[in-house]
Amino acid sequence: MLSVVIPTLDAGDRLGRTLECLGGSGGLVGEVIVADGGSADNTVYMAERGGARVIRSAAGRGTQLAAGANVANGDWLLFLHADTRPGSGWADAVRNFVATTGADHRAAVFRYALDDEAPAARRLEAVVRWRCRLLGLPYGDQGLLIGRDFYQSLGGFDPVPLMEDVDFVRRIGRHRLITLDADAVTSAARYRRGGYIRRPARNALCLGLYFLGLPPHRLLRLYE
Repeated sequence: MLSVVIPTLDAGDRLGRTLECLGGSGGLVGEVIVADGGSADNTVYMAERGGARVIRSAAGRGTQLAAGANVANGDWLLFLHADTRPGSGWADAVRNFVATTGADHRAAVFRYALDDEAPAARRLEAVVRWRCRLLGLPYGDQGLLIGRDFYQSLGGFDPVPLMEDVDFVRRIGRHRLITLDADAVTSAARYRRGGYIRRPARNALCLGLYFLGLPPHRLLRLYE
């Protein structure tokens, strides 16, 4: 019923935990597709050990997501980042959404959460809730659940290295996007490394420049 698509690049230290969480879906997940962009670590090994189907793709998150969707067999697609794992109750939340009238012309994301007990993590979660409520712009680390037919009618993910999530949810439209009653718990390693102020500020700058028309490939260096 559900195909999970995960783009990876040197994500071997994080992927295993995500796959483990997906394994507790009670039969909801029909397949997990890992679209690898040329990892040099043990990502492919961890994916195969976790029961995922691995496909090779050119690097770039949008390209990899599109490649995974193209080979998926499920009527429903769930896109996840390798360092994001669905939290408690996620499978029931997905089932409830899929059973809702009109769900085949809508999409859903999870609540944003970080695996960090620091107060700064809670403040960032609050900022993300505000951004989603006011601007209707969830990012890819909240996952994305969407019917295959609806996904294809919107043209799928663009093969870009950055902002593929923003581009696609804007095509979905905020009034056709809901937040599920479950968390997507993302690794906070990049915020602990880059700072809870500097990293979000850099992300906001990238978003602003993208809206001003700067191409995603030009933004990639700033983002990284």
